[in-house]
Amino acid sequence: MSNLPKQAALEALADQLSACADAIHRRLMRAIRKPAADGGIPGISQGVAQALFENEVALRQRANGLYLDAAALAAAGLEAHQRQLLALTARAQEKIDRIDRIKDLVDLAAELLTLGAAVATGKPDKVLAPLEQLKHHLDAL
Repeated sequence: MSNLPKQAALEALADQLSACADAIHRRLMRAIRKPAADGGIPGISQGVAQALFENEVALRQRANGLYLDAAALAAAGLEAHQRQLLALTARAQEKIDRIDRIKDLVDLAAELLTLGAAVATGKPDKVLAPLEQLKHHLDAL
């Protein structure tokens, strides 16, 4: 079996993680621009905004790492999880755009980072727990 389909699937996952980072950025910018009810401080604190921005950057870095390591990761046996990974990250991207509470956005960004890190290890057994955690969180949202 060629590594090309595996590599394409991992690149698609990196695309999805990048799209999630884009969605986090759009949502963060909306929260920053949202005026407070009393006309004072914006709808998000500076600390939370900074944390979300750092998560966005880290998620983009993880996606870039997946692009670079796609061939090696594909050979590590992750193909059994690829469809589920792509479906969950697509769901996450959709949820990011509709999340009302910043805490939920922060939690989801952290779970995406954990999943990306697990995938980057190239060890399928390390992917299952973050995959299930993300699935449960998305179901709860």
